[in-house]
Amino acid sequence: MNKTINDWLLFFLLSIIWGSSFILIKIGLNNQLSAYQVAAIRITSAGLVLSPIAFGACRKIPVGKLHYVLLSGLLGSFIPAFLFCIAEEEIDSSLAGMLNCLTPIFVIVIGALFFKIKTSTNKIIGVIVAFVGSVLLVISNGHMQESRHLLYLSLIVLATVFYAINVQLVSRHLSAIPSLQIAAVALTFIAIPASSILVATGYFSLSFTSVSFLVATSAGIVLGILGTAIATIMFYALVKSAGGLFASMVTYGIPFVAISWGIYYNEGFSLVKTGCLLIILFGIYIANKKVHT
Repeated sequence: MNKTINDWLLFFLLSIIWGSSFILIKIGLNNQLSAYQVAAIRITSAGLVLSPIAFGACRKIPVGKLHYVLLSGLLGSFIPAFLFCIAEEEIDSSLAGMLNCLTPIFVIVIGALFFKIKTSTNKIIGVIVAFVGSVLLVISNGHMQESRHLLYLSLIVLATVFYAINVQLVSRHLSAIPSLQIAAVALTFIAIPASSILVATGYFSLSFTSVSFLVATSAGIVLGILGTAIATIMFYALVKSAGGLFASMVTYGIPFVAISWGIYYNEGFSLVKTGCLLIILFGIYIANKKVHT
């Protein structure tokens, strides 16, 4: 298959999968489980699916690269999974999906601050525009005066920062390692603390015959297998094939999928929110636009 077509196919599939993850989190939270349990089920399921190939993959990864792989698992999957679940205890899934699109902006900021990547004028302007759009988005939801809501919103922003660091990490240090190997080792490793969290929070003492429990657990498992295990492999492949910046721009599509699910489940939606989202996306477009000299 043509490389460009393959890259765009991965792009659209990731948009749909990750765009749907926010409503799956909400389904898990609305059906008996806590935020920590939903996130832990997600990570544990992903690790279990890939564990059969993790040992062999670990032996193939250079020893000097293993710490980068494990760090990638923590920054790109483990920590964000818990941050998003905790945040969605208070905010709509569609809003979480909208704020997730800040990832490409932080890819630029992190690259400039810590990886010495040259920052052009259009990137600076794009970052500013996207930042303004995100502030307006928060204001449009009436949360600026509520410190509790601002705290939960900040968790989403923090998660996108971790995503951005992970993008730069994979691009710079793991480009030569097959995507399946990275995902298998990283997710199997972080499944260990995730499963411990399930035990510590009393998950296994809950009623396994309860319909709400089964629905919530199923949502978490789908999140793990599809939204983390499979999607992570696809994302690593996209980063190495098309570059970190292009891969991070999958967040162009994610919010629209998240909004569609939010509308279906009768979450709050308005044209003002859409306008704010478009401002953010316009900032991302400006930041990533090639300047011809």
